[in-house]
Amino acid sequence: MDTPKPRLPLSLAAFVVLYMLAFGVVALVQRNAEFVIYEGSMIVFIAVVLVLHRTVVFRASTLWMLAFWGFFHLAGGTVPIPADLAQTDATHTVLYSLRPWADLPRYDQVTHAFGFFSATLACHDAIVAFAGRPNPAPKMLAVAAALMGMGLGAINEVLEFAVQLTLPETNVGGYVNTGWDLVSNTIGAIAAATARIIAPPAPTSAAP
Repeated sequence: MDTPKPRLPLSLAAFVVLYMLAFGVVALVQRNAEFVIYEGSMIVFIAVVLVLHRTVVFRASTLWMLAFWGFFHLAGGTVPIPADLAQTDATHTVLYSLRPWADLPRYDQVTHAFGFFSATLACHDAIVAFAGRPNPAPKMLAVAAALMGMGLGAINEVLEFAVQLTLPETNVGGYVNTGWDLVSNTIGAIAAATARIIAPPAPTSAAP
């Protein structure tokens, strides 16, 4: 008998479709070519997750975290903020430049950490699914997931670099911003691996 295909929660699918449409319209109205490109890359990313979900069966919590990462990412580049809340060297006064206090990380850095925390959880789900259960080396699989998450973070920086080379004006930032992005990605990946080591999740069923 065929194994039933895993389905996404309807509420999750509706959330993603609605914010993709909403932020897509906002980016077009703002003539924000940078985030129109990011919307396209997110469509590819969502498609990859859906294809993998058929085999991996990501945990519902992982899928929701990935969905919120997308929301925070698109909001970061399109939602305007008062100029006095943006970092002093920001070229665009949007959420990504939000730094209410000088000693706190920017919204951009927090989003990177959260995003690659979520991506590392997804990597861990995939490794466990392909390695089979029971898991013989949970700590090593968590470390492998962290390295995969950091690799995905590096790919993200390559994409940002490509956008900066393609468009005449972006909010990507320079080398210092790239460095902090990589640090934030690494913090998120290590935090996710640590969470999986400290509190291993229960095995998933065939449906999310």
